[in-house]
Amino acid sequence: MTDSILLTGGTGKIGLALIHALSETDNTIVFTSQSQQKIAELESKYQNSTANIIGLVIDLCQHDSASLLSQKLENQGIQISALINNARSIDSLAIEPDGSSDRKNLLDEYLLDVIVPYELTMALANSNKHKLSRVINIGSQYGVVAANPHLYDDFHQQSPIQYGLAKAALNHLTKELAVRLAEKEITVNCIAFGGIEGRVDEAFKERYANLCPSGRMLKEEETVGPIRFLLSKDSSSINGQTISADGGWTIW
Repeated sequence: MTDSILLTGGTGKIGLALIHALSETDNTIVFTSQSQQKIAELESKYQNSTANIIGLVIDLCQHDSASLLSQKLENQGIQISALINNARSIDSLAIEPDGSSDRKNLLDEYLLDVIVPYELTMALANSNKHKLSRVINIGSQYGVVAANPHLYDDFHQQSPIQYGLAKAALNHLTKELAVRLAEKEITVNCIAFGGIEGRVDEAFKERYANLCPSGRMLKEEETVGPIRFLLSKDSSSINGQTISADGGWTIW
């Protein structure tokens, strides 16, 4: 079996940046997506890369997704040594006209951000077919501090509370799993990223710059370094931590 990195949510901003960076290594990168078309496009793009890039179609929110994904990996002879919980969905970030979030969206966001990483981590950690040693959860500055109303034109319609709630729970999941999996020599850490360029207008970027010590949003390629470090042997002493990679946003 081949030691591999499993990346959930491989076709999002962070996922694409990470695949691009790791394509120059000799790793096997397995990524998930709900879109077979996106998988085919990525596999084709990197077919001549040094890394072996493999996409798997799966709906991580279905009840038995963790065991199903683990079985798919085993069937292909893929042995996972590192897991990056990165899957996201914008569907559960909807906000009601009165600025509130309904129960379904609250639950769906928690499901994908907390329950799915827990189930997948445990499925791989408890399997004798894998050799899991690193788990990296992708968090957010809004799991560390509350959303800043001054960043938005319409705070109540643009900042869904379920996002921060789920990311805060992910931070604590990181601590719990670090304790519970330490005897298996598995480290579990979280990276709380700040805002990343790409989907906002210039006015938003200017407001963000005024609220952040670094004076700017993160560039997509800047998300790779912290992940690469936590994947490496150099991070072996770090466990149960939420590392803020946010340009200083959370220090103010």
